[in-house]
Amino acid sequence: MEARLPCTILGVLVVLWAQVAAAMVELDQQKIGGFWREVGVASYQSLVLMAPKRVEGLFLTLNGSNLTVKVAYNSSGSCEIERIVGSEIDTTGKFAFPGHREIHVLDTDYEGYAILRVSLMWRGRNFHVLKYFTRSLEDEDRLGFWRFRELTADTGLYLAARPGEPRVLGRLGLSPHFAD
Repeated sequence: MEARLPCTILGVLVVLWAQVAAAMVELDQQKIGGFWREVGVASYQSLVLMAPKRVEGLFLTLNGSNLTVKVAYNSSGSCEIERIVGSEIDTTGKFAFPGHREIHVLDTDYEGYAILRVSLMWRGRNFHVLKYFTRSLEDEDRLGFWRFRELTADTGLYLAARPGEPRVLGRLGLSPHFAD
């Protein structure tokens, strides 16, 4: 009887490891690149949701193990552009950036939606945000939205896109082709 307990525990651990490994699919770098519009944000920390700068859109470019992210922010009605380059940590879509920041692609269908986990350290504290992006300026991807809601069901704070955001992107010339 006592000999069975370690074998049972080992068996459970092997099954759990297999489930985690199956969920971690290699990221297709050719398909993830391009324009993405932020549609939703979820976080346990309200500070993250009240930031003065809101991401309007991203343009992702992959070159080898480097990910270049060009971010368009709405900062009190004016547009700010930031360009940051990170390097791939592993092939499952996890990238590290300067300033103790990470982006992990949790889920995507490459054509309609992407769900990212953004982590950063600020003032000695770790912050984690789940972000939901679509390729469209017009609406959200239904499958992606429901997947985002599943992943954020236990998150206390959640913001969806505000009306008019797509028009702000277009008016500022930051359509899906704002990449240079």
